[in-house]
Amino acid sequence: MNISSLLVNARPEALPQVQGDLLALGGVEIHAATDNGQLIVTIEADSDRAAADLFTKISQQPGVLATSLVYHQFEPDPDEEA
Repeated sequence: MNISSLLVNARPEALPQVQGDLLALGGVEIHAATDNGQLIVTIEADSDRAAADLFTKISQQPGVLATSLVYHQFEPDPDEEA
């Protein structure tokens, strides 16, 4: 399991649309948003490739100006360890 934390900068006037678009992507959670368009987002994915693809999708959403990777961690899936 891959867990990543992102800082997403969006156009302030597009913030509601960006939030809706991001939440429609599987594995995405928004933890905070400011009026000036900054969002703290986490993504969970099964593989490095899936995490990278999701990061790219977020970066390409209409209204998103920039996406920065803040943190990335790989953990074994607890359901597969037993």
